[in-house]
Amino acid sequence: MNEITSRKNPLVQHFRRLGADGAYRRETGEFLCDGEKLLKDALLSGAEVTTVLTEREELPFSVPGAKVYRVTRAVMEAASPLKTPQDILFACKMPLRDASRPAGFSILLDGIQDPGNMGTILRTAAAFGVGQVLLTGACADPFGPKTVRATMGAVFRMPVRRVTLAELAEMKSEGLTLYGAALREGSEDIRSVPIESGVVAIGSEGRGLSGDVLALCDKTVIIPMAPGTESLNAATAAAIVIWEAAKRRKLV
Repeated sequence: MNEITSRKNPLVQHFRRLGADGAYRRETGEFLCDGEKLLKDALLSGAEVTTVLTEREELPFSVPGAKVYRVTRAVMEAASPLKTPQDILFACKMPLRDASRPAGFSILLDGIQDPGNMGTILRTAAAFGVGQVLLTGACADPFGPKTVRATMGAVFRMPVRRVTLAELAEMKSEGLTLYGAALREGSEDIRSVPIESGVVAIGSEGRGLSGDVLALCDKTVIIPMAPGTESLNAATAAAIVIWEAAKRRKLV
């Protein structure tokens, strides 16, 4: 195993940029993950691991095709964007995603900016067989370090991709049904709407769905709540929607 002892090493700087710069991640087609558990999940999911940094004398399992380097704690802290990095940090190739219209139940996230919420939603979607997670608006990067950590490995299994409003409109012209989760007059109880055959849009933590997305929705739906309750956290709302659709599809 080769060693890296300098925090100025080009590979350390590459890792640092992968952790800090979404545009650089998209340009290189790589993203960062940390920890033994995520590394194991990546390998089990068939992800392409390109490079591994570790403070250990050896890894607990082989990583075919990857370059592995032993580093000091100081170098690990320089390479990782996280305040408390684990003793394994690795880079993966971003998975190729199908750009076709979603088949089966899927969700659309509109402006979900919190990485923790984004990661939790991806983890829930993977657990209950959601077809795709579509992103529009100013959503958190699904391949950002905090999001990746929050997915607990689901990032390797859950198809997720960004779409424009024009792409959504084209999908609708091809037969896609879009429901919007919205607290507004005229919204129907989610239990009475066949959401399992379409896509449900979930809005941001603060403002809800954008006007542009609402304009594309065939119908708006509401999660029934006790009187006096204003709204739900975006990840909680998404979990309820996903669970309801899974029940309809007899997955739970």
